[in-house]
Amino acid sequence: MWAYESVFYQIYPLGFTGAPFENDGQQVNRIRKVIDWISHIEKLGTNAIYFSPIFESDTHGYNTRDYRMIDKRLGTNEDFKEVCDKLHEANIKVVIDGVFNHVGRGFWAFQDVLKNRENSPYLHWFHISLDGNSNYNDGLWYEGWEGHYDLVKLNLQNEEVVNYLLETVGFWIDYFDIDGIRLDVAYLLDRNFARRLRSFCDSKKQEFFLVGEMLHGDYNGLMNDEMLHSATNYECYKGLYSSFNSMNMFEIVHSLLRQFGPENWTLYKGKHLLTFVDNHDVTRIASILQNENHLVPIYGLAFGMPGIPCVYYGSEWGEKADKSQGDPALRPCFDAPQWNALTEQIAKMAEIKKQSKALNYGSFRSVLLTNKQCIFERKVDEERVLIAINADGEYFDAHFDAGCGQAVDLLTNEVHDFGGGSKLSPYSVQYWKMER
Repeated sequence: MWAYESVFYQIYPLGFTGAPFENDGQQVNRIRKVIDWISHIEKLGTNAIYFSPIFESDTHGYNTRDYRMIDKRLGTNEDFKEVCDKLHEANIKVVIDGVFNHVGRGFWAFQDVLKNRENSPYLHWFHISLDGNSNYNDGLWYEGWEGHYDLVKLNLQNEEVVNYLLETVGFWIDYFDIDGIRLDVAYLLDRNFARRLRSFCDSKKQEFFLVGEMLHGDYNGLMNDEMLHSATNYECYKGLYSSFNSMNMFEIVHSLLRQFGPENWTLYKGKHLLTFVDNHDVTRIASILQNENHLVPIYGLAFGMPGIPCVYYGSEWGEKADKSQGDPALRPCFDAPQWNALTEQIAKMAEIKKQSKALNYGSFRSVLLTNKQCIFERKVDEERVLIAINADGEYFDAHFDAGCGQAVDLLTNEVHDFGGGSKLSPYSVQYWKMER
């Protein structure tokens, strides 16, 4: 699967292009801005893009009006097709958001229900009671996502709804040639629908990638051979920044051992979760870390641990934004990409990750662990890489059995001699590729 050997770049299109929050109905070709960033995306080493919602919606993208039309604020279907074509020419895969749990109040089928009530052919596309009322005083009650009545829950047990959504996905594949779908609030999706979607996508396009937004619990309920290939690793998201802020590497390594460790009971051994240090829903990593010197080490850990790394646009140069400022602050428009020392390091890590069998498919084993340092091994038969992280501002002498005499630091191409001791520099990352 191509995704397991990729590094993703996430773009939130409405914010990225500076589109207005309210859908004013004005068609403006903004999405072509992505084409101007392709050289930056390539230079960064990212070879797949995950686009947050791109289809016609009421406001923020997750309240869909029409699944088969690019949001007017972004342009036309033809505009986005050109973006996809240009990305594919640059060997960059395209994954888009599939918001299938709910739609917006402006969704055409729901509008028909509001107008025609019991005479609407779409009445049973939703969870509706004509005897109740909603916060919008519609004269009917309907189920909204987690009590949000601007997000109307779809009835995914209705065969007409399922067929409509599968036909929609078929349209996206046929017209835009997309390579995968990220399923919004996947943890709420009907399991039978997830099976149908996987089977349909497998039949339409080889190696079509399905990744689900998962928060808590065991991801295997949806991430398996019949449903999704991958899930968002929110457990390790928290562990990553918390381990640095509390200077307690035991937290993240405990999570990684629980998920991928050598024991038989581990949860996700051999699976590939989507790894991230931030995204469009959470505080930027540069704002949540208490010590900015931890930016390179946290990316070093995220790229070295099992999973598929995903970089959120702007964070590669250390952009700041806090969730308390509201979602628009997390989803800004930049005039042009920036490049600094952090970006340079991420680009190196991305190239190393893509080319390393051990980092893409290897087992996970903890080698050395203290409050402020961790060293862990990623291993396949033909390659072994040790990832060494020092979160401390002091040098650290690491004493451990490397199992060989020398290694090459993939980040610097320098030879490391374990016989001479392993001194970790302050706030450092090493990717040691071991001699056989």
